[in-house]
Amino acid sequence: MRVLVTGASGLLGREVAALLVRRGHAVTTFQRRPSGVEGATDACGSLTDDAAVRRAVSGAEGVIHLAAKVSFAGRPAEFDEVNVEGTRRLLRAARDAGVRDLVFVSSPSVANSGAAIVGLGAVRADPARAHGDYSRTKAAAELLALAADGPGFRVAAVRPHIVWGPGDTQLVERVLDRAGRGRLPLLDAGAALIDTTYVDNAASAIAAALHRMEHVHGKAVVVSNGEPRPVGELLAGICAAGGVRPPSWSVPGRLARGAGWVVEKAWTRLGRQDEPPMTRFLAEQLSTAHWFDQRETRWLLDWTPAVSLDEGLARLAGHYRA
Repeated sequence: MRVLVTGASGLLGREVAALLVRRGHAVTTFQRRPSGVEGATDACGSLTDDAAVRRAVSGAEGVIHLAAKVSFAGRPAEFDEVNVEGTRRLLRAARDAGVRDLVFVSSPSVANSGAAIVGLGAVRADPARAHGDYSRTKAAAELLALAADGPGFRVAAVRPHIVWGPGDTQLVERVLDRAGRGRLPLLDAGAALIDTTYVDNAASAIAAALHRMEHVHGKAVVVSNGEPRPVGELLAGICAAGGVRPPSWSVPGRLARGAGWVVEKAWTRLGRQDEPPMTRFLAEQLSTAHWFDQRETRWLLDWTPAVSLDEGLARLAGHYRA
């Protein structure tokens, strides 16, 4: 197929594009800077530029949309312009260009109001209840994408849960940096049971969605390794791979969530663009269970993860040794 991948300069987007190239597809990537994906054609630009978006989708048969503003900080309008309006712009351009299939890469946070998630599937996205501007705007964008599904233009949403791996700056590098400086606490002793997704598995699931569109279009699916572990055990594994001491001190989750709310307000009031040390959403992720039933996902995608959590940690350790 001729496939456009947006957001291929990030960890997951880069792996998706590289996987499609290895499988023999003609891949074009669209993001603000070159992707560095060997064998792919870069079409650099922004989701806020209608002409650039239309040029990028021209000739594509399939689109995988990963580009988004991903941050704990920033003005709400910036998230709306990129994540919601950018998705709206891409959907319109893709439909006009005759694209047949579009996979919208979403997040489980679009349906998470802060309560524990234990063995659920992909419940409906809800912008009104999502915590934080990233989750709110991704929820709104997912609803837009799935509403566009119809005859001649099939759309599915894939929600990879906490993607990590070698080269990850969103989770792994932050964990290692804060743990190395002794500034990473465990919340409620790190007992919350959570699931994550090794990057290779997330990429192969997204590629599977593109090829299983007849089964998955009009639906959202959550993707994970299907191996829930206590968050403290996961953080210790990442720290061991990176050669730093794991966190050993604990803070009550309720206190951290309250502190995160205060920090969010202060960051917004001061107009700061750097990542805050704690947010309400981050505290919730570290102190509440969130793992998902993978049976429907694996059946719809005809997919299973190829890299176990322990193998992923071993690969991460090899990356840092190298």
